[in-house]
Amino acid sequence: MYRQVLLPTLKKHEYMILPESVGCYESAKDHAVYREAGSLDNFSIHFILSGSGFLEIEGKQYTLHRGDAFLYFPQQEQRYYSSTEDPWSIRWVHFYGSTLHSFLSETGFGRFILWRLPDIAKLEKVHEKLLQEADDNSFLQLIQLSTITYSFLATFTNIAVPMESTSKQELDLRIQALLPKMQEKAPEPFDLEYWAKETGVSTYYFCRLFKRVTQMTPMAFVTLCRMQWSKQLLLEERKLTIKEIAEKSGYPNPSYFNKLFLENEGMTPTKYRQMYV
Repeated sequence: MYRQVLLPTLKKHEYMILPESVGCYESAKDHAVYREAGSLDNFSIHFILSGSGFLEIEGKQYTLHRGDAFLYFPQQEQRYYSSTEDPWSIRWVHFYGSTLHSFLSETGFGRFILWRLPDIAKLEKVHEKLLQEADDNSFLQLIQLSTITYSFLATFTNIAVPMESTSKQELDLRIQALLPKMQEKAPEPFDLEYWAKETGVSTYYFCRLFKRVTQMTPMAFVTLCRMQWSKQLLLEERKLTIKEIAEKSGYPNPSYFNKLFLENEGMTPTKYRQMYV
């Protein structure tokens, strides 16, 4: 089964993220694509739901199965094709937007073409929503179309891991699994050795892994969590003083808490509280 929607490229809406085409092929044994470098000016994400196929990079062939994905930047050479013996079912989006190149490059997605999707069902669900929106309304509901396209991209960047060694993927997943616990314990004194031990690596390697997965240091992540915690307390626990909120957020020194809050939020904790009287 072939299902696809082709849309015009809208030059006047450069600050939106929009699809140029979105679709899915099921058991597509005749699906084969070759594009010379410089021939396509869109980004594209393809991911495999079943079957198998192949992608070539600089003459080297890679076999792809369910849960594998590939991301192309504009102007890149593209060569991929389904297996004829075990044809793949594949979904894709070609998309564009003026801010995409810097966003994807800065978050490390320009370094790899091949990716693994540990939670492919999540991406499939939002892709189906995007395909349905494009099918039903074409480009007539631009805000909705752009919102869903962004949701698809955000889901991909959140769950995708580079198709490298299994051990590296496993370590990345350990960091991701650790984030909710770190968020919960953020007001407590930060103990780098404890979190490295939870991951099963040295403190030095933990910091490297954490930066690779989250694009920030462990302490920067904890600081963001503490800021979120303090903002909740400022609004929900109005009887608490700023000093008490600082202590409950992990900062025994209220002056340091005020300094960090101002740096992160652009105003003092007192001013923030007054905004929501």
